[in-house]
Amino acid sequence: MVIYPHFKYQRLVSKMEDEINNAALKEALESGIDLRQYSTEVEQKLRQVENASIQDYIKESRNITELHGQITACDEILDRMESMLQTFQSDLGSISSEIVHLQQQSVDMNLRLKNRQAVRGQLSQFVDDMTVPEAMIRHILETPVTEREFLEQLFTLDHKLSFVKEQSFREAKSCHDVSGVLEKLKIKAIAKIREYLLQKVQQFRKPMTNFQVPQNAMLKHKFFYKFLVANEREVAREIRDDYIETMSKVYFSYFKSYSTRLMKLQFEEGPTKDDLLAADEAASRSLFGKPSLRNRSTVFSVGSRGEVLNALEAAVLVPHAAHKADAHYPLESLFRSIQYALVDNACREYLFLTEFFMVHGNAAQDLFASVMGKTLHSCAKSVDATVTECHDSIALFLCIHLVLRYQLMCHKRAVPALDKYWDMLLNMLWPKFCHIMELNIASVRQCDPSKIGTIDVRPHYITRRYAEFSAALVGINESFPSERVHRLLAQLQAEMESLVLRLAAEFRRRKEQLIFLINNYDMMLGVIMERTKDNSKESETFRELLAVRTAEYVEETLSPHFGGLMQFVRDAEAMVERGDAEALKREERRITELVRSFSAGWKKSLEEINNEIMRSFTNFRNGTNILQDALKQLILYYNRFTKILGLQVLKSLPARGEAINIHHIMVEVKKYKPNF
Repeated sequence: MVIYPHFKYQRLVSKMEDEINNAALKEALESGIDLRQYSTEVEQKLRQVENASIQDYIKESRNITELHGQITACDEILDRMESMLQTFQSDLGSISSEIVHLQQQSVDMNLRLKNRQAVRGQLSQFVDDMTVPEAMIRHILETPVTEREFLEQLFTLDHKLSFVKEQSFREAKSCHDVSGVLEKLKIKAIAKIREYLLQKVQQFRKPMTNFQVPQNAMLKHKFFYKFLVANEREVAREIRDDYIETMSKVYFSYFKSYSTRLMKLQFEEGPTKDDLLAADEAASRSLFGKPSLRNRSTVFSVGSRGEVLNALEAAVLVPHAAHKADAHYPLESLFRSIQYALVDNACREYLFLTEFFMVHGNAAQDLFASVMGKTLHSCAKSVDATVTECHDSIALFLCIHLVLRYQLMCHKRAVPALDKYWDMLLNMLWPKFCHIMELNIASVRQCDPSKIGTIDVRPHYITRRYAEFSAALVGINESFPSERVHRLLAQLQAEMESLVLRLAAEFRRRKEQLIFLINNYDMMLGVIMERTKDNSKESETFRELLAVRTAEYVEETLSPHFGGLMQFVRDAEAMVERGDAEALKREERRITELVRSFSAGWKKSLEEINNEIMRSFTNFRNGTNILQDALKQLILYYNRFTKILGLQVLKSLPARGEAINIHHIMVEVKKYKPNF
C-alpha cells in the first residue's frame, strides 16, 4: 500500500471527490434522478469512503510515524551538511586569498632575482673587463708575436683598452687602478708589432723574394695593423709609408728590368712603314723573303699569332731562359707576358692592400696608386715607345684585344684599380692602329696597275694580302666587336674592290677580265671564310660579286659554242612577246640548222669548255662549280628552246621532229662529268 503524506492525501481526496461529483452529477442529470435524494446518497457514500480512509490511515500510523522520524533525521543531517559546506566554503576563500598573496610574493621575488642577476652579470662583466689577468701580462711581455697565444691576448688587450677608455668618459673610479698597467702593455705590444711588421716589409727588399710569402704572413696577422690604427696611428702610418715606399721601388725595379730584358727578345726585323698592302712585292721580298726569318710572323696574315688571345694566363716568358735558347717572339707575345705579369701582381697587391690596410673604394685606389703608380707609368711609357716604332697592324690589334681581355679579367677579380692604365694603353694603341689602317687604305687607293709589273689571270698578290689581312682582323674582332674596325674594313674593302676592277681592266679581252675577277674573288672569299667563324660582311659581299661574275663568264663561255642557239632563244622570246607569229614561222631554216649543228658538235664543245675552264681557274672546286653552272645554263637554254618549238605556230614545221631528238642529247649533257 502506498503511503501518502497528509497534505497530499487531502489533495487526492479532494480531487477524487471532484471527479466523482462531476461524474455522478453528469449521470444524475442524464438519468433524471432527484438531485436532493441523489445528493443525500452521495454524502453517505463520501462518509463511508472517509471512514474507510481514516481506518486505513489509523492502520498505517506506525509507518507514518517512522517516516516522520526519518524525515526529521534527514533534516538534521542536511542541517549539519549545510553547516559543514559553509565552513568549507569559508576555508576555500581563505586559501584562495593566501594563494593570491603567495603568487604576488613569487612575482616580487622573481623580479628581485632578475634584477640581482642582471646587476651581477653586468658587474661580473665589468669586473672581468676591468681586471688585467696574469696570463695576458705574461703573453704580451714574453710570447713572440707569431704565436697564437700572443694574438689571442692582443684581442683581449684591445678590448680592455677600448672598455677602459669608454668607462673613463663615465668617470668610473676603477679605471685609475688599471689604466697604468694597460698603457704599459699597450706600449709593449705596439713595440713588438712594429718590429715584426717592419721586419716583414724589409723582406720585400731582398732579391728574388717571392712577394706572396711575406704578404701571406702579414695577412695572417692583419689584426696587428688594426690594433695600431686603433691605439697608435703614428706607428700605423709609419708601417704603411714604409710598405708603400718599399713596394713601389721593388715593383718599379722589377718591371723595368723585366720589360727591358724581354723586349730584347723581339724579332730583329719587323714590318716598316713601307710594308703596305699595295707595296711592290719585289721590295717586300727583299725585306721578308730571307730564309733566316722563316719563323717570323708575316706582315698581313695572323697565322698562329692569334693563339696568344687563348693563352691569357699562360706562364710568363723568362728572359734568361729564352735568351739561352736563342728564342725570339712577336711583339704581341712579349706584350702579353708583360701585361699578364702586371695583372697578376697588381690584382694580388690590390686585394692585399684592401684586406690588410682596411681600405675600400677611392681610398683603396689611392693607396694602390701610391704603390703601383710609378710602375704603371713606366710600363705605359715603355708601351708608348714600342707603339711609336711599331708598324705591325696585326700585332697592334692583338695587343688591343689583349688589353680588353685583361681589363675584363681584372673586373672579374674585383680589381678596378687598373682601369685608368688600360684606358691609357688603348689611347696609345688605337690611334697607331687606325693610322696604319689608313695608310693601307691609301696605298690601295693610290695603286697604279701599270706600275706593279706583269698581271696574269691568277690571284694577284695584293688581293691575297688583303684576304689574309682582312680575315685576320675580322677573326680577331669577332670576340670584342669594334665599330671603328668595321668602318675601316668597309673602307678598305671598297678600295680593294675598286683596285681589282682596275687590275682587271688591264686585260683586253672581256673573258680574261672575268677570269681574273673570278679567281681573285674566289681566293678572297675562301681565305676569309676559312679564317672567320661567322659569315662576315666581307664574305657576303665577295660571294655576291663572285656569283655575278660567274654568271657573266658562263654566258661568255657558252656563246662561242652555242651562241646561235642562245641568240635564237632570245630573239624568238622577243617575237612571242610582241605577238609576231609570222616572223617566227620564217625561222624554220634557222631552227633546222641550229638543231643539226647542236646534234653534231655538242660533245666537242663541252670538251673545249671543260679544257678552257681547267686552264683558267686555279681552284679545282671553283672550276668544277663554274662548269656545272655552264651545263645548267645550257640546259636552261635548251628548255626554253623546246618550249618555243612547242608553240602552236611551229607545230607544223618539219624541223620540229628533228629537234625532239635533241632531248636524248640533253640527257647525256646532264650526265656529263668534267675531266679535271
